[in-house]
Amino acid sequence: MKTWVRSLALLGSWAGGWGCGGGAWANNQPPVAVEIVAPDGRVFREFPVDSRDGSWRSYLQAEKGARYEVRVRNTSGERVGLVVAVDGRNIINGEKSGLGRAEPMYVLGGWDSQSYAGWRAKLDAINEFYFTEWSDSYAEAFGDRSARGVIAVAVYREVGPPRAVYETDPEEARGAADAAPAAAPPARSERQSRADSAGTGYGERRIDRAVQVEFIARPEPDSRRFIKYEWRETLCRKQLLDCGAPNRFWDESALGFAPPPPRR
Repeated sequence: MKTWVRSLALLGSWAGGWGCGGGAWANNQPPVAVEIVAPDGRVFREFPVDSRDGSWRSYLQAEKGARYEVRVRNTSGERVGLVVAVDGRNIINGEKSGLGRAEPMYVLGGWDSQSYAGWRAKLDAINEFYFTEWSDSYAEAFGDRSARGVIAVAVYREVGPPRAVYETDPEEARGAADAAPAAAPPARSERQSRADSAGTGYGERRIDRAVQVEFIARPEPDSRRFIKYEWRETLCRKQLLDCGAPNRFWDESALGFAPPPPRR
């Protein structure tokens, strides 16, 4: 694979062309809008929270077994690069992500919108995202719990005008195709099953074509978006959802229960 290839772009995502800038860049607002949606377009409910590091953060109500997509809308007239990580793993190559500019990223044209619906298995197919117990998640299969239950998007501006789009020959495509191998779910322990939180699984294979393009990202991201997804009961405990008045004589969070015995 050629060393200048930094990105993968869904077919048509570069068609927005090259604008003169402005839009989101002009008023210091984030250059993209990010939503988590179901395949039918329904938007999952989010709860914004304050952030002190300049990023945009929110909680999201996950639904067990539901498939989802990361829908990104470019509110600027420029192409942007998107490093997308789910549970701390880059969704293109499946590797542990630091949201850095050297990672594979998707390219989104000016004023364009795309949905990223799964782990990229090859240039013309993905394995779909779905909400599941953490023990069934893709990240846990690699023993990676460093960013449990977080969907992250880092947005990079481009250095210079866009270059031509190249179709990849079969040999190069085969090299990129196996970047995110399927992983078998790990064995569950009793302690794990009791403490399960939300995670994202490696779901069904579906057609989703991409091409390789040249995109030279600026050194630092212009914005970062973090979405922490949780089950409804967790959001109730955090009082982000109104789940009814608590029982003042039976506060389960204050009761002590016998834990499972330690491993011998």
